[in-house]
Amino acid sequence: MKPTGLVYHPDYLLHDTGTGHPESKQRLIFLMEYLEKKELLPKLKLIQPSLDHPLEWIGKVHAADYIQMVKETCEKGNGMLDMDTTVSPDSFKVALLAVEGVLRAVDEVMAGNSKNIFCAVRPPGHHAEKESGRGFCIFNNVAIASVYLLEKYGLNRVMIVDWDAHHGNGTQKTFYQDPRVYYFSLHQFPLYPGTGSENEEGEGKGKGFTFNTPMAPGSGDLEYIEVFQNMFSPMAFKFSPEFVLISAGFDAHQDDPLSDLKVTTEGFGKITQVVRDLANECCQGKIVSVLEGGYNLKALSSSVEAHLEALNGE
Repeated sequence: MKPTGLVYHPDYLLHDTGTGHPESKQRLIFLMEYLEKKELLPKLKLIQPSLDHPLEWIGKVHAADYIQMVKETCEKGNGMLDMDTTVSPDSFKVALLAVEGVLRAVDEVMAGNSKNIFCAVRPPGHHAEKESGRGFCIFNNVAIASVYLLEKYGLNRVMIVDWDAHHGNGTQKTFYQDPRVYYFSLHQFPLYPGTGSENEEGEGKGKGFTFNTPMAPGSGDLEYIEVFQNMFSPMAFKFSPEFVLISAGFDAHQDDPLSDLKVTTEGFGKITQVVRDLANECCQGKIVSVLEGGYNLKALSSSVEAHLEALNGE
């Protein structure tokens, strides 16, 4: 049985968000040290991306003017894409490398070299829209990977599972009229960015292929597992995806400072198992999971551990 893969590159630490910013390089420093201490790294297939071909695919999700603006803003030095999204001189290169890491993961899984892969990348991506970076995000890693699967590999049914505490407005908007991509999100509501109500179901041919489950503050393992078992599973099996992408934010953890949700470390393991079982049944286990939020270092690291162990299970 092929091992779970792990995408990581030390240059992900070069994206400098400044002192006190929640989305700092310490997230990945602590995570990688934690995985090493837990002796998990030898059990994973380590994958290190290079900057091969991301701009072609980024341009299929983001406007050329926006891409150029990000490049120029980073070249000028420290700046802001919005009130939450800080960039530094290396941020453009790092954002490209994050996209490339996710595309490389897709290639590895499609080639059968890994059964599934977790991408420990930054900056995160699911808030980034066609013409704007928002909420710590520069380029929408998961949305770009979805287009890559549709256009490079000719797939017709890609499922995105987004369990970040914050709704993935950028991902939803990208595929709101596209029936080939099923976007499933559960997230705290109300909370930034304010989107993701139950009546947001898609438009045109895409109507019915967006499914939002707003979660009340205080929701925890019981509520999350119920949603995954009773709402997600029947709908997902009916869609029968050819590939599953996870926007794996861990800021719904009970110890995270940026939400009021109460999911435990074990809870993340259990919902991962539900998604893994779906992928095993529908698409030979093809999953690429991409780090989004998670801002308590210990909670993030232990939750990723539970996530990896579930991905690497039967």
